[in-house]
Amino acid sequence: MLDALGYGSLDAMMAAALPGAAAPGGLAGLPAPLTETEAIAELRRLAARNVVRTSMIGQGFSDTITPAVIRRNVLESPAWYTAYTPYQPEISQGRLEALLNFQTMVADLTALPVANASLLDEASAAAEAMTLARRAAKSRAAVFLADADCLPRTLEVLRTRAEPLGIELRVAPLDASTDFSVAFGVLLQYPGASGAVRADLADVIEAAHAARAQVAVAADILALTLLTPPGELGADIAFGSTQRLGVPMFFGGPHAAYMAVSDALKRQIPGRLVGVSVDADGNPAYRLALQAREQHIRREKATSNICTAQVLLAVTAAMYATYHGADGLAAIARHAHRCAVTLAATLEARGLRTGPGPVFDTVSVRLDSEEAARAALERARDAGYSLYAPGGGVLQVACDEVTTPGHLRAVAAAITGAPEPAELATPVTEEFPAGLARASAYLTHPVFSAHRSETAMLRYLRRLSDMDVALDRSMIPLGSCTMKLNATTEMEPVTWPGFAGLHPMAPAADTAGYAELIASLERWLCAVTGYDAVSLQPNAGSQGELAGLLAIRAYHAAQGESARDACLIPESAHGTNAASAILAGLRVVVVKCGGDGAIDLGDLRSRLAANEGRVAAIMLTYPSTSGVYETTVRAVTSLVHEAGGQVYIDGANMNALVGVTGPVEFGADVSHLNLHKTFCIPHGGGGPGVGPVAARAHLAPFLPDRADGGPDAGGAPMAVAAAPFGSAGILPISWAYIAMMGAEGLRRATQVAVLSANYIARRLAPYYPVLFTGPGGLVAHECIIDLRQLPAGITNEDVAKRLIDYGFHAPTMSFPVAGTFMIEPTESESLAEIDQFCDAMIAIRGEIDRVAAGEYDADDNPLKNAPHTAEMLIVGEWKHPYPAADGGYPAGVPAAHGAGAGDRAKYWPPVRRVDSAYGDRNLVCSCPSPEAFAD
Repeated sequence: MLDALGYGSLDAMMAAALPGAAAPGGLAGLPAPLTETEAIAELRRLAARNVVRTSMIGQGFSDTITPAVIRRNVLESPAWYTAYTPYQPEISQGRLEALLNFQTMVADLTALPVANASLLDEASAAAEAMTLARRAAKSRAAVFLADADCLPRTLEVLRTRAEPLGIELRVAPLDASTDFSVAFGVLLQYPGASGAVRADLADVIEAAHAARAQVAVAADILALTLLTPPGELGADIAFGSTQRLGVPMFFGGPHAAYMAVSDALKRQIPGRLVGVSVDADGNPAYRLALQAREQHIRREKATSNICTAQVLLAVTAAMYATYHGADGLAAIARHAHRCAVTLAATLEARGLRTGPGPVFDTVSVRLDSEEAARAALERARDAGYSLYAPGGGVLQVACDEVTTPGHLRAVAAAITGAPEPAELATPVTEEFPAGLARASAYLTHPVFSAHRSETAMLRYLRRLSDMDVALDRSMIPLGSCTMKLNATTEMEPVTWPGFAGLHPMAPAADTAGYAELIASLERWLCAVTGYDAVSLQPNAGSQGELAGLLAIRAYHAAQGESARDACLIPESAHGTNAASAILAGLRVVVVKCGGDGAIDLGDLRSRLAANEGRVAAIMLTYPSTSGVYETTVRAVTSLVHEAGGQVYIDGANMNALVGVTGPVEFGADVSHLNLHKTFCIPHGGGGPGVGPVAARAHLAPFLPDRADGGPDAGGAPMAVAAAPFGSAGILPISWAYIAMMGAEGLRRATQVAVLSANYIARRLAPYYPVLFTGPGGLVAHECIIDLRQLPAGITNEDVAKRLIDYGFHAPTMSFPVAGTFMIEPTESESLAEIDQFCDAMIAIRGEIDRVAAGEYDADDNPLKNAPHTAEMLIVGEWKHPYPAADGGYPAGVPAAHGAGAGDRAKYWPPVRRVDSAYGDRNLVCSCPSPEAFAD
C-alpha cells in the first residue's frame, strides 16, 4: 500500500499528511501492551474486586434473568453487535424487524399508538419528554411540573437540561387540586420512586389537560402488564426503561429507554421510528420512517440532539418479551408483586410501618430513626443484600424476577434485627383495586407467541441475523462512523456477573474493581488526547457534545460573561453539533467553508466581529468533515480564543489522531470521544454508544458529576445520564482495547487507518473524483468521492444499492456533500478486503459506462434495479433486458461456495429496493398483521 502511494514508511506518509504533528506527551504513561491472555486475566482480577450482592435497591434498575439463548445469540453475537444503524434498509431487515417488535411491545404495554425504537436511558428520555411537551402544548407557560415522587436521578438530569432552554423545573407533590395553569407539561412517575402506585393518576391527568398542559408518565414497563396503562389513563407521553426485560444492570448501562406517544404527537416523537413500507415488488419491507427528523438534516432547527438509539439492548428487551409472551411477562410481574406484598405483610406483622398505598414491587418501611435505618442497612449488607435508604429513617426494598422467599426471610430479619430468618406472613391480597388493575390485552401479535421454545427462538434469531450485513460478513466503509474490529477478547468480559451484575447505586466498597477500571480508563483517555480531565458519564456522542457545550456555558457564566451565547459551527459540521448547541442554550452561527472543504478564514473573522463579546465557542471536527487535516486549524483556534471563545473539537474523527497528535496540540479546550468508534465499543445496530467528554483544567470543574461541581451551580454537579458513569457495563471493551494496544499500537492503528483511506482514494481516483485532499494530495482517515456527475442518470443511491449485490454495505451517503460517498476503511481491514471493495466500485463504474454507452437500458439496468433478490432471479419469467447473472452475480462475486469462491459467500438481500416515500405517507410503526404479508 505504501508503494502504491510512493512512501517508504508510515512515518513518512504521516509527516506528509499531517506536517508538524506532535503526539500528546502523556502517551509515555500508557502501560506496556498486554497479550489477550494477560488482558483477560487482568479483567478477571478487576471483576473479582466487585462484590455482587443481591440488589434490592430498585430506583429504576432491577435484577433480571437474560435467557441464555438471547444472551448468547444477541448480546454476545457479532452478527448483532457489529451491525450498523439501519440506514440501508435492504440489508437491515433483521434488526429492523426486531426493533419493530420492540415498538409493538412498547405501544401495547403503554396503550399508546406510536413508540420509537428506543432512547438512551430513562433520565434523558424524561428530558426528551419535557421538550416534546413544550413543543406540543397549547399553553405558553415556561414551567415544567414534576411530581416529587419521581426518580431522584431523573430530576437531576431534568434540572441540567431545563435551565439552558429557559424552562423552569418545579418539583412538588401533585394531585388533582394542583394549579396546572402555570405549566406547559407535567411529569408523573408510575409507580412512584417511593414504590407507591397512585390511584388518582387519571384525575391528575384530566386536571392537567384542562389547563392545556401535556402529561408525560414515567412508567415501569413490567408493571404495565398488571396496572392500567398510561394511554388508558389519558397520558400524552409514556417513557421509561426496558432494562428489567432481560438486560443486565451493567452498573448503570447501557439500557434501552422507551417512549410512546398519542397519535397527535406521532410526527414529533424524538429518536428513530421503524416503519413498514414496501419494496420495488410491492412486498412489505421495513425501514426507518420519518427520516427528515434526523439531526444531520434538521441541524439548528432541531428540537433534539438524539442521533442514535440503544438498538442492541432494545433487541434484547424485545426478544425477552417475544420469548416470554404476554402470559410470561405477567407471571414475572406477578412474582415481583407477590414478593413485595409478602415482605410488607411480614414487616407489618413485626410492628413496622410500610407504605403508603398499594405497591407493585417496592416496599418502603419506616424505622424509628435515621440511626436505626442505617443499622438495618448495614445488617442487610452483611447478609449479602443491598437496599436503598432515601433518608428520614426510611428503607426501601425492591423485589424483582430473581427474588426468592429465602431473600425475603433474610431481608426481613435484617431490617427487624431478628437473629434468625423471619417467617413470611401471608398478605391480605395480591390483587390491585379495580381502578388500577389492567383489563386490556397486550402482545397479541403472533410474533409474541410463535417463538416460545428455545429451539424456535434460536432459529428466529438466526433467521433475522442472516438477513443483515454486519462486520462479521464484510467491511462497512462508513465515513465518520468508524466501523472497526471489535475484538472478541474485548467483548468477552461484558456479560461476566462481576461487571454485568452491579447496580449503579451499589456501595462504593462493593465496586472497587469498577473504580479501578474507570480511573485507569480516564487516565489513559487523558493521555491519548492531552486533556486534563474526563467524564465517562455521557452515554452517546450527542450527549458528550451537549455536556461539553454546557461546560463551556457554565465556565463563561462563572467568569461573569453569561452574555456569550454564540456558537460558531462550520457548514460542513456533523448535524448533531448544531442540535447540541441549541439544547445548550446557545445561538448557532454558521461559518462558511471554501471549495477545499476548509473553514473560510475571512468568513470566520466576519462572524467573530459581528458577535464581538458574545462568542461562546466554535465546534470543529478535526480532521475536518471533508476528510483532510486542515492546515489552518491553529489559525482558527487562535482567532476564536482571541475573541474570548472556547474551542470544542468533535471527537468523531479521533481515529485519525490517536498516537500521532491530540486536540490540545492545536488549541482545543474540550472534546467528546466516541468510544463506539475509535475505542472499539461496537455500534450494535445503532447503539450502544459512549461519548465521554474530556477537557482542559479550566473546564474540568464543569464536567458531568464532578465532585467539586462548579461555581455557577453552587457546587451542584451536572448530570446528563441516569447513572454516574453512564454505560459503565461496556467500558471494559475500551479498557481492553487500550491495554492490549499500548502507545505504539494506538499510533500504528491511526497510521494504518490513514494509509488505508489514501490507498482507496488512489485506487478509485481514476474512476470517481476524490473531492477534497490535503497536503501532498493526501486525505486523512477517510475520503470523499464525487458521484454527482455520473452519466446516464445514475445516482449515488443507485451505486449504494448496487454495492449490496457485491456483498458490501454502502459508505456514508451525501454527507457532508450531497451526491457523494464518504469512505472510511479503518485500520481493521486487510488489503484483500480493501481490494475487493475497490474492485466492486471499479466494476460498478464499468456498469455505469455500459449504461452511458447504451449497452444497458437507461431505465432498466443492474444499477436501477439493485439490489437483486434470489426470488427476483429464479421465480417467474426474467423480464429485464440484461442477463439475470449480471444482476445477481456481478463481476467478482462467487457463484457458489467451495473451491475458488474465496472467503466471501454470496449475500442475498431479503427485499428489493425499499420505497421510502411510501413508508412516510403510510406511517405504520408496529408489527403488521400476517395478512399484510399474505396479501
